[in-house]
Amino acid sequence: MQLDSAQLTALASILRLGSFDAAAAALGVTPSAISQRVKALEDRVGTTLVLRGQPCTGTPTGQRLAKHAEDVALLEAQALGVSGNTSPPRLRLAVPADVLATWLIPALAQIPEMLFDLVIDDQDTSADWLRRGEVSAAVTGQARAAPGCDLRPLGALRYHPTASPAYMKKWFAQGVTTETLGQAPMLTFNRKDQLQGRWLMQKTGQRLTPPSHHLPSSHGFVAAAREGLGWGMNPAPLVAEDMEMGRLVSLDEALPLDVPLYWQVARIMAPALAPLTAAIRAAAREALVQEAR
Repeated sequence: MQLDSAQLTALASILRLGSFDAAAAALGVTPSAISQRVKALEDRVGTTLVLRGQPCTGTPTGQRLAKHAEDVALLEAQALGVSGNTSPPRLRLAVPADVLATWLIPALAQIPEMLFDLVIDDQDTSADWLRRGEVSAAVTGQARAAPGCDLRPLGALRYHPTASPAYMKKWFAQGVTTETLGQAPMLTFNRKDQLQGRWLMQKTGQRLTPPSHHLPSSHGFVAAAREGLGWGMNPAPLVAEDMEMGRLVSLDEALPLDVPLYWQVARIMAPALAPLTAAIRAAAREALVQEAR
């Protein structure tokens, strides 16, 4: 099925900017023209693509077509070169929050000719966005490549089980044992977060379910541990200074948790994303443990 590029561009602009009016202004046409293009595209594919609201959002098919439009623009820019008067191509990629908070930004900054649309998800599920065709690349914790994707190992992000000295004194005065770990309040990023559970299994050999706070913020996670709200698995780069200054201590210095990470790219996009891949791999070599535990 041959799809009209102007219609696809209108769809991608609506979903990126959140409204028909904003898309019209960005493309230099009237809102009526944008509406007509989307209606024609919906008629062509036989399904609704945009859910009208504040902001407008895409149906699953709409999101996939919008990503396709942006992928085509990126491939064309790579083939023809981007002029100074042309809007940079946009890449949608899925990354874990801790990756974004620790080492990814310098790599993205190495590619000024590209705009980034980041989807934040857990390292154990970020590859699902690739499988659904909703992103073109991802940093994942899964060693198996998604269908149609190339995979490159990056190294491992090291996590320390950390808490404040006051928290340690209150909850672990008798030692960090199976019994005390089952009672001490824990920090959890969200319901997908398995890091604390993995460390507890590694430490005790048991599936413990201690009381837990949910805090979906990498920097908030560190602050919560520092303030004694609970203990949690924090990335080494984020807590190095706190641990050096004694504001945070490890529950077990001999037992950090290394989480292997991988860079996955849709194979059809790999040539266009080669500079980004090189930047990602270089940043990972600097920030990550290259031999996981």
